[in-house]
Amino acid sequence: MKQFSHALQVSTRGKGLYPFTREIAAWISSTGVETGLLTVFVQHTSASLTIQENADPDVIGDLADFFERLVREDDPRYRHTIEGPDDMPAHIRAALTQTQLTIPVLAGRMALGTWQGVYLFEHRSAPHRRNVVLHLMG
Repeated sequence: MKQFSHALQVSTRGKGLYPFTREIAAWISSTGVETGLLTVFVQHTSASLTIQENADPDVIGDLADFFERLVREDDPRYRHTIEGPDDMPAHIRAALTQTQLTIPVLAGRMALGTWQGVYLFEHRSAPHRRNVVLHLMG
């Protein structure tokens, strides 16, 4: 069994879901691994990862809107406010989602369903460059 690791950055323009399935797929292909297990990990506490539908953009919009309603920015009960009104809500949204994903690799490709894609879920309002670590065993 071999292990491979790779770091990549996902640039965001503020809150929203950003697909990066193609970047992961290209890296997996470069390793030559046919069968294995991929871990995708985001190194931040105010962004997260998700696997979601990649065919209808309304799904992504509805998810982003839902999280805006679920975790509001104007809650006066937040104590952690020094980094701006979007910071504590971003931490809560990240806690409710995932910071890592595990995806099987079969025949040299992620074993995603037909309509699935990998997304970085940016929870902050300002643009960021998010660090994502990939680890593949196979």
